[in-house]
Amino acid sequence: MTKADIVNEISRSTGLEKAAVLATVEKFMEVVKDSMANGNNVYLRGFGSFIIKNRKEKTARNISRNTTIKIPAHKVPAFKPSKVFLEDVK
Repeated sequence: MTKADIVNEISRSTGLEKAAVLATVEKFMEVVKDSMANGNNVYLRGFGSFIIKNRKEKTARNISRNTTIKIPAHKVPAFKPSKVFLEDVK
């Protein structure tokens, strides 16, 4: 399902104009992204959590050159679905 499909489905089921729904979906994604960029997690009860995971520094190998490289510690965004979400998907 794409963003356009989501907008069409919400517009069809609520009777709102597609432009208004698109603006709302875009703003929602922007707010989640900005919140996570500022180091805050986003919790949506009954849906899931957008969280920031910290990855430690590690040593990896470049097989083609047969060398080792250091990957610095970094943060990655992740989504953790709620129990209700998981039960509905199963």
